Amino acid sequence: MSNLIDYFPDEYINACMEGTRLYGDGFSPEQIAAWHEREKEGYAELGAGDRENYHYGYEALNRRHGLRYLPIKRFSHALGLGSAYGDEFAPLSGRIDRLTIVEPSKKFTNTEVHGIATTYVQPDTRGRLPFEDNSFDLISCLGVLHHIPNVSDVLGELYRVCAPGGYALIREPIVSMGDWRKPRKGLTKNERGIPLEMFKNMVSDTGFEHVNMRLCVFPPLVRMAKVVGISPFNNDYFTWVDDVYARLFSFNKKYHATHWIHKFRPTSVFFVLTKRDDD
Repeated sequence: MSNLIDYFPDEYINACMEGTRLYGDGFSPEQIAAWHEREKEGYAELGAGDRENYHYGYEALNRRHGLRYLPIKRFSHALGLGSAYGDEFAPLSGRIDRLTIVEPSKKFTNTEVHGIATTYVQPDTRGRLPFEDNSFDLISCLGVLHHIPNVSDVLGELYRVCAPGGYALIREPIVSMGDWRKPRKGLTKNERGIPLEMFKNMVSDTGFEHVNMRLCVFPPLVRMAKVVGISPFNNDYFTWVDDVYARLFSFNKKYHATHWIHKFRPTSVFFVLTKRDDD
């Protein structure tokens, strides 16, 4: 089935590289199934499946751009889309009653995540979430949509299952991450960023309202942090500096880098969204 997503006309690939089309959106059910088969164990196989040596690297980034915008309240039922071990929920462990994680790999499955009773559910390759409307008052989807072909459909599902007055945290890369037709070190086979303006339009089309949107992850600083042995986005000071540089270089919106100067740009976006409470 993999050859269904291996060969495309040059004009299609060129449009994807320019950021005017999103590779994967509009795929047929057969192409989506082939993509899902490639990606379902991709993150685990990159090393995340080894729990003893796995290290979650975004605690400070999530606090700065996401968690601090949530209301101080308990959440009755949270949803994690592609949340692996659920480490992103650790800072909220005393404020969540139940947690459901939709995760394709069974290597992450557990009955409890940081003290929260947790249920793991396998995803539907079509993007349909097996939950009733308005089921969750908190949704987390961090670094997941860029692994999924039918992004707009999944975003619509996240809105559907979000309860009125509920919140959604979404963080994704907004650059190509290189040519996905070739092997890339440290990346799965099909992951690619979502062009920023396209992403903003997709979010708006769902009906979600913005609480906050912030660009982040400035590559030169990330490389510098690694040289000095810092886990960059677990460090509050570094995350603050990254925030400053992401704002300074926010004018550089090149999706697919073809020159070194293009790499001086923020490469991710963090959305804090809410579903309007009509009551």
